[in-house]
Amino acid sequence: MMPLDLAAAGPWSPEQHWQRMDAATAAIDGPFAAVSLEALAANTRAMVVRADGTTLRLATKSVRSRAVIEAVLATPGWHGVLAATLPEALWLSATVDDVLLGYPTTDRSALRALAADDRALERVTIMIDSVEHLDSIDAAIPGHPEIRVAIELDAAFELGRWRAGVLRSPLRSPQQLGGLARAVVARGGFRLVGIMSYEAQVAGVQDGTRRGRSPALMVRAMQRRSAADLRERRAAAVAAVREVAQLEFVNGGGTGSIESTAADQAVTEIGAGSGIFGAHLFDGYRDFRPAPALAFALPVVRRPGPGIVTLLGGGWVASGPRIVDRDPVIAWPPGLRIDPGEGPGEVQTPVRGATADRLRLGDRVWLRHAKAGELCERTDVLHLVAGDQVISTLPTYRGEGRKLL
Repeated sequence: MMPLDLAAAGPWSPEQHWQRMDAATAAIDGPFAAVSLEALAANTRAMVVRADGTTLRLATKSVRSRAVIEAVLATPGWHGVLAATLPEALWLSATVDDVLLGYPTTDRSALRALAADDRALERVTIMIDSVEHLDSIDAAIPGHPEIRVAIELDAAFELGRWRAGVLRSPLRSPQQLGGLARAVVARGGFRLVGIMSYEAQVAGVQDGTRRGRSPALMVRAMQRRSAADLRERRAAAVAAVREVAQLEFVNGGGTGSIESTAADQAVTEIGAGSGIFGAHLFDGYRDFRPAPALAFALPVVRRPGPGIVTLLGGGWVASGPRIVDRDPVIAWPPGLRIDPGEGPGEVQTPVRGATADRLRLGDRVWLRHAKAGELCERTDVLHLVAGDQVISTLPTYRGEGRKLL
């Protein structure tokens, strides 16, 4: 696998972007996925600028291509990865020296593999949020060597019975976090090295557009109050844990909250990844907009009637609540929309619009996925476009015989 050099990329320009992508890949039969080198490099650098000196840790679930992961980590301002599963963390630890597991694990075979791998024990940090997690690890690998662990603080915003955020850790108060820290320190076989808190209600919620019934102004008001609440709770929680352990890192944030998380003095690093590929769920932020670096192309295979063409495949709907913004969106050519009656389908996706009658069989329609890395579960390679030509193919996890879950 040839190294991907983001430093060699030229400037990205939105003018004629899709025409260049289409022309460069003209010889490739669809469906396929392609990534723009210039857009990829621009996104990687832009996130560093937004972090304003705070180190960025790459969330690998939003990338799922080892070549891209290694290229991003070679960029100044980035260090370490945030993995989703322990098997993924162990695999990446062969080449990455700092791997934080962002979610707890009960994978007994992977835990046994961790305990038997001296290099992985130095490089991988396990996530916990309860003594039960410690019990589970001890039961899976009795008498295990010292394992690095981090504790997760619940970063959701609560106002009475109303809650904004995701359901992750049960630990909300500094007292709760401090209590678990003392339990870790008092227990043999574990070393507490970090704290994590993911403010999804800021990092993953667009602040320039309506969110369900909530107008953008209401979304921004919630996010301001949430950030203020979390700054206070996180600082107190970090102080409580530092009373019993020397922390190597305090991780927070995500692509959509880089600026506000970087302003939190308790945070030493920001976990982010979706901004690398620029999925369409990140089009609706006020202060930044990633370049659409990754997209997929579907061929026109039939013409059911005037103003309609049918594409092969397309049902690559993102995870999450079943709402329309999880569907792919048409990026190019303009003047097309996915048929609302069928939507993106398992083997066919009808699209409508004035442009449809100008498309020939075999022409491609370019779509963007809602959540960045999930597209890589659908394809073995990403065709790397630089300028007006394809210069390489980058294997995805799937292309290397791997999967995330």
